[in-house]
Amino acid sequence: MSKPFLRKMRKYPRVTVVLKALKLIENQAASFVLPSVTVISDRKKDPYLVLISCILSLRTKDKTTMEASSRLFEAADNPVAMLKLNPRRIEKLIYPVGFYRNKAAVILDISRRIITEFCGKVPGTLEELLSFKGVGRKTANLVLGLGFGVPAICVDTHVNRIPNRIGWIKTESPEETEEELKKIIPKSRWIQLNTLLVAFGQNICKPVKPLCGLCHIEKMCEKRIK
Repeated sequence: MSKPFLRKMRKYPRVTVVLKALKLIENQAASFVLPSVTVISDRKKDPYLVLISCILSLRTKDKTTMEASSRLFEAADNPVAMLKLNPRRIEKLIYPVGFYRNKAAVILDISRRIITEFCGKVPGTLEELLSFKGVGRKTANLVLGLGFGVPAICVDTHVNRIPNRIGWIKTESPEETEEELKKIIPKSRWIQLNTLLVAFGQNICKPVKPLCGLCHIEKMCEKRIK
């Protein structure tokens, strides 16, 4: 059943097929719990809170990240207030996120640099964000998108896995995935892409034993005919 459908879809421009699939994913993901960083950014459009919650989310489940972020931001929601907390206090507030001791040190270092080097404001360029210890390209792009509204594609494990699995791209690294996705996804959808694919990947297109029978893009998925 999926083969004729895929042959039909291949007659259309690649971008058209991807946008059709994205719309179906968006409709299905509407009933899912959104990633913790997205929820935080929706509540408060503050690049600092997005950045710190991104740091907390690394190697940590969303529920734990959300709870830790809430505790931490209740005590300090800006870099000046954060520097008034000692490392042990931050560690206690964010526990049990992964690598909580290291993350406490990273949060203090970032907060200090924001004040001393960036006039108290989170910098809004990829290069400046990458200059922070503990901030990689994935985090920097998420801060640009969710914190500043700057079009950027954040490639995490879900964004890297799903487009390759369903046949949109064929890449070997997150950096390559980012560049290839930019070619087939309109810039207006870049910011939203991570939120959609993370929610979709956590609930349907799982790394192991994906729930293909419940997937709204089952007939459009290349994996179904391999």
